[in-house]
Amino acid sequence: MASAELQGKYQKLAQEYSKLRAQNQVLKKGVVDEQANSAALKEQLKMKDQSLRKLQQEMDSLTFRNLQLAKRVELLQDELALSEPRGKKNKKSGDSSSQLSQEQKSVFDEDLQKKIEENERLHIQFFEADEQHKHVEAELRSRLATLETDAAQHQAVVDGLTRKYMETIEKLQNDKAKLEVKSQALEKEAKECRLRTEECQLQLKNLHEDLSGRLEESLSIINEKVPFNDTKYSQYNALNVPLHNRRHQLKMRDIAGQALAFVQDLVMALLNFHTYTEQRIQIFPVDSAIDTISPLNQKFSQYLHENASYVRPLEEGMLHLFESITEDTVTVLETTVKLKTFSEHLTSYICFLRKILPYQLKSLEEECESSLCTSALRARNLELSQDMKKMTAVFEKLQTYVSLLALPSTEPDGLLRTNYSTVLTNVGAALHGFHDVMKDISKHYSQKATIEHELPTATQKLITTNDCILSSVVALTSGAGKIASFFSNNVDYFVASLSYGPKAASGFISPLSAECMLQFKKKAAAYMKTLRKPLSESVPYEEALANRRILLSSTESREGLAQQVQQSLEKISKLEQEKEHWMLEAQLAKIKLEKENQRITDKLKSTSSGQVVGLAQENASVVNAAGQEEASAKAVQEPVHGTNLVLDVESREDLIKNHYMARIVELTSQLQLADSKSVHFYAECRALSKRLALAEKSKETLAEEMKVASQNISRLQDELTTTKRSYEDQLSMMSDHLCSMNETLSKQREEIDTLKMSSKGNSKKNKSR
Repeated sequence: MASAELQGKYQKLAQEYSKLRAQNQVLKKGVVDEQANSAALKEQLKMKDQSLRKLQQEMDSLTFRNLQLAKRVELLQDELALSEPRGKKNKKSGDSSSQLSQEQKSVFDEDLQKKIEENERLHIQFFEADEQHKHVEAELRSRLATLETDAAQHQAVVDGLTRKYMETIEKLQNDKAKLEVKSQALEKEAKECRLRTEECQLQLKNLHEDLSGRLEESLSIINEKVPFNDTKYSQYNALNVPLHNRRHQLKMRDIAGQALAFVQDLVMALLNFHTYTEQRIQIFPVDSAIDTISPLNQKFSQYLHENASYVRPLEEGMLHLFESITEDTVTVLETTVKLKTFSEHLTSYICFLRKILPYQLKSLEEECESSLCTSALRARNLELSQDMKKMTAVFEKLQTYVSLLALPSTEPDGLLRTNYSTVLTNVGAALHGFHDVMKDISKHYSQKATIEHELPTATQKLITTNDCILSSVVALTSGAGKIASFFSNNVDYFVASLSYGPKAASGFISPLSAECMLQFKKKAAAYMKTLRKPLSESVPYEEALANRRILLSSTESREGLAQQVQQSLEKISKLEQEKEHWMLEAQLAKIKLEKENQRITDKLKSTSSGQVVGLAQENASVVNAAGQEEASAKAVQEPVHGTNLVLDVESREDLIKNHYMARIVELTSQLQLADSKSVHFYAECRALSKRLALAEKSKETLAEEMKVASQNISRLQDELTTTKRSYEDQLSMMSDHLCSMNETLSKQREEIDTLKMSSKGNSKKNKSR
């Protein structure tokens, strides 16, 4: 077929070539005829120029003769003028001479009249000849111009045809070379195919014999051993346990873990957003610390205070869904029962959003009606009210699709299997819509916050609350974007994983059959465990997996314990430093106490009896003994109950003790808070390290793709250079051809210029005549 097509193509090209060759011959004949006509016209033009030159010479001779006669007439007129006065004086004596002069004058007049008539006749002839010459010259010029244009057109057509002829020749030569190479390659392939067909025929015979024997054997076994074929009916086939795909389960668990992290971030951002919105209502437009807020805002604040009871279950539902996906289960929509609980929690949160939406819109209207609200702020409030409506609508749309995805695990006929991919793509579109709405809310709320900060009545509390709301909105926007991109990246895998199910069937028919299949799978796994006899020399696979998990967890726990030990050692060193400091403070306080007791005893000696002095000395000795035994910052002192000064010292010590105890309690609470924050930050750092590892893997893949792309670019650049060279060669050939054409045109122009110059000279000579 290919050879026939190529022969037909070659015949068509040959016919076109013959047509072009015939046209080329006709055009060559026309060009030769036009060149002969132009040569004849040039000869005629030369003859006309020669006749014109003869006429010009005759005209010059006649003009010279006319000038001579004119001078002679003038001389005669001068002589006549001189002879007239003389004749008056000598009338009598000059009668004879006057008669002679009159005769001469009559002769001259006749001669002059003849010359004038001859001159007029010559002028008429010269004018007629000049007009005829001009008319002939104009006709010849117009004919020359038409011939030049025709010659240029014919030359252009000839050049185009020659160029096309050369191109067709080159194409035919290239096609011929390609066809020769292709024919050789096809001959080689045909030889190889013949050899392969012979080998395949031999293999086919062997396989046919082998398969026929196996078929007979399998048919006999089926007829003897198999009571019925459970794969024939979909209801029975749905109860068969599918092959365990551990990679699929690990992938699904990893995806569920990522989704759990994103949902946790989103839940935290939603909690912050609702909480800070409640704080803002208590501050603006009326501060609750100064005046009572409106009943509408009170009710709105009361509803917002309950946000945790609606938002926290979303995280719990996602956590239960993540925990339900393990390595031992089969994860499809029919087996993910926990997705229904997550859908119910999402429905309750949608009810909460519907409940607070009218209060939120009324609260924004109340802000617009306040005296502090400007036109720009009112416009931002209207935009925010529209955004809040869009946010609720997007959540409702998302809840609809999530509830549809939860139907296969509860109601078998609720969602057809053919609609799974459509629902998943709509979930991705809803998540992207949620991200767009949050971007609009972030933009409009930032503008609103900047306008409110510029108000003269804006307090620091309002500014900080607005900043907190903005940070929560930004967190919501980033979380929504991450979830949308995550789902759009994995939606193809979700659609492909829906076919994961029993062999030779479309999938699980109902949740009940999926549950029965999981029970059968557990029984089969238990039966396989009982059949498996572990060897003493090797470790069982499950035990090795468990040991691996323990090893990984122990390495992680060992790293965590090492960090905790390091932190505890740092804390111990800090506490020892504080202990030494407080011991020094206790010693100083002890010295001050001894001095104070000494001063008190000195005063009591002069005012009281020796019994009181003895009690004070006993007190001081007891205090010194207790300080030497304990050597700590807390020195227990027994007060002196005898005087008012001792009671003052005791009250002062109690105050100091209470102050330090309160300070210690405060420091311990701060330390506990710092510890909890450090644990939280450590968990975040671990998550970020995992994400960094994934990013590095993706970076490596992208680097490989970049290498492949660079190789492709270099290959394309080489092809471009080769094509450029071929085009440059063609352009050089065309430029040479154009140069030759320009030379011929310049020669023709020079000839035309010479003709024009000669005609201009002739016309000037005619004008001078």
